[in-house]
Amino acid sequence: MAGFRDREKQFFPLQNVQDVVKLFRDQLTCGEEPNLSLLSIVLGVIENILTVNRAVPTEVDNSANLEPIFPVVELHTIEALYSKFETHIKRSVDLTKFPGPHATRQLVKHVSDVIWGSLTRSFYKDKAHLQSLYSFLTGNKLDCFGVAFGVVAAFQILGYKDVHLALSEDHAWVVFGENLAETAEVTWHGKGNEDKRGQPITSGTTDKSWLYLNGYPVICTREMEVSSIVSGINLAITATMDSVELGSLQQELLWLLYDMGHLKKYPMALGNLGDLEEITPSENRKKPIELFQEAISSGQEYYNNQHVYPYTYLGGFLYRKQDYNGALQAWADAASVIKKYNYNREDEEIYKEFLEIANDLIPSMMKHVAGENAARIHHTSLLYNPESYANFLRFYDGICEWEEDSPTPVLHITWAKQLVFSISKFDTSVRVGVDLKGENGEGDESDESEDEENSSSETKDKNQNVKEESSRNKMDTDEGLPSVKGKVGRQKKRSVSTISKTSTVNGNTEEEKIKSAIEELESKVGGEENEKEDINPNIPDLAKACSESILNPEFLLGGGEPFTTTTTATCTSVTTSQSEASRGDLDDFLSSKSNGSPFMGMTVDSMLKAESPSDMVMFRKRPPSTFSHTPSPLIGNREGQSETIIPSPTPHEQGPPVILCLRSQKMKGLKKIFSSSKLNASAIKLQLTAQSQVHFKHSKRSTDSDFSTHRKRSRRE
Repeated sequence: MAGFRDREKQFFPLQNVQDVVKLFRDQLTCGEEPNLSLLSIVLGVIENILTVNRAVPTEVDNSANLEPIFPVVELHTIEALYSKFETHIKRSVDLTKFPGPHATRQLVKHVSDVIWGSLTRSFYKDKAHLQSLYSFLTGNKLDCFGVAFGVVAAFQILGYKDVHLALSEDHAWVVFGENLAETAEVTWHGKGNEDKRGQPITSGTTDKSWLYLNGYPVICTREMEVSSIVSGINLAITATMDSVELGSLQQELLWLLYDMGHLKKYPMALGNLGDLEEITPSENRKKPIELFQEAISSGQEYYNNQHVYPYTYLGGFLYRKQDYNGALQAWADAASVIKKYNYNREDEEIYKEFLEIANDLIPSMMKHVAGENAARIHHTSLLYNPESYANFLRFYDGICEWEEDSPTPVLHITWAKQLVFSISKFDTSVRVGVDLKGENGEGDESDESEDEENSSSETKDKNQNVKEESSRNKMDTDEGLPSVKGKVGRQKKRSVSTISKTSTVNGNTEEEKIKSAIEELESKVGGEENEKEDINPNIPDLAKACSESILNPEFLLGGGEPFTTTTTATCTSVTTSQSEASRGDLDDFLSSKSNGSPFMGMTVDSMLKAESPSDMVMFRKRPPSTFSHTPSPLIGNREGQSETIIPSPTPHEQGPPVILCLRSQKMKGLKKIFSSSKLNASAIKLQLTAQSQVHFKHSKRSTDSDFSTHRKRSRRE
């Protein structure tokens, strides 16, 4: 029969895993294109027997108790199914209407209609094992990936070599034409989107869309299309049980493809292989963590670091191995990728991934670590690690930035509650020891701008008061009141002005009272000469020195020097250094500006860091490296470059602080709280769930970029 060569028939019947591996190896090394339809049907038959049609006793709790089996795949079964698919495609497509050596958009649309029109109209939401042509040929059912793969396999049967599969992390379409320059939707993503088939995937569609990976999908070769059907094998017998035999087959086939170099540009397949190696390690093979790191490197090298799942694969592995510090870092890296996108309801699968991490895995991790007494004693756990605290905040910062400018909100009260629960588990010294910066490494921009606004408004108020006072004085002078110079004169003018406003009835009698009041004030205040004689000569000196030094409280109590800092030349160098150190201690609790001049008071940072008055004194006695804000590289890069955290020593060592640059508006608004010793849970919840912090874009739906309705599906493992 056409397309099913005699050389392929010699491998049947397939009786074990190695027989299937030999068939695949021959298809990949024979010098011709591997037969996609044949291989998909073979895998579909085996998967169906080992999962869907496998009888499982109700009392069995794990797959280890199941009797090991492997189906015998006969030639006549595969040949009949292959013939059915080939006949259906060739009978439904008249190539005389589509001349030319390359596929056209009209032909792509027509072939996708042939596949789509054969599917059953029954509703089969979230069904597994629907990705192979076996499901299409026996039950007329295919999932999203299955339809796209079926179109590519149909074009191969028709003799076209320029139609290939394009894969994101949750969607599939085709590329075609000369140099694969054209793109077309051939399947759906969500319910009721049949009309999108044949439409191009434009830059407006892919822009900041995780569904299309910002224009960096996996463009498959024929060998990578074989890898896709192997990676797409579903091992699940039930929700809690997998097929050991099918897992072994998938593992062997992925290693075959890996050795041939066909997984080099396929991060998802590398992640699946890493998961399989964790369950059943192979001898003389790479370890799971090496495969996960290779998947991350592949995404960075070939896809501009736009793929999220390689990081979540690694994070899940480290979590299961109880390497919680490493898991937090991997999840923070995943959030640093997802922040490049805008969230919408088509991104349901990745949303569920992050929802599980934030509201299940991280809180469980915190509970486990907080209950370890050894961790509390040795201070070596997650809760005493500033880098882990920075990664924790970086994770949520990425989620918040993902939400910004998105048509759909991400965070709700459950996210906020779990954040408060998890962050409260970190030790207070760790929270205080992380230096949080705003965008571009700047400090509290909002606070500084508020201070400037307040200062300018207060200056305006003062100027306005001066103008009003001068106008009142002018009015008083015009009314015939005596003009008095100096401070005493101004006091008398205010008194006279006040008296004149309250006395308007008795004419000359009131004027006499005013004159007598003025004379009485003059006699009490006295002239400048008497004032100089009565004043203690030390007072002017003290007043002058107060502008340069801080008054010593002990001096007011009857002992000690007048000032904490000595300015005279007779002081010894030891006294001077001690005074300067004391002044430096106090400067940390003095605001730098208040209407342009220093004032006695604590800064916001000092108040947040001090839990009690004794802490204010002890604040400067802590190791300077713990809180010093030395210039260091910042965490975070808006351009998608790798993000690093400055290594932080244990609480018993001295070193530079961990510096974290927050990008999202919501997290920047919580910088003070996150770095304080005490947490305001209500403020955190309000800030994270406040939609006023997020500028949502509400645009009209179009057939080019938005889907009308949505369909929930389980992500292919």
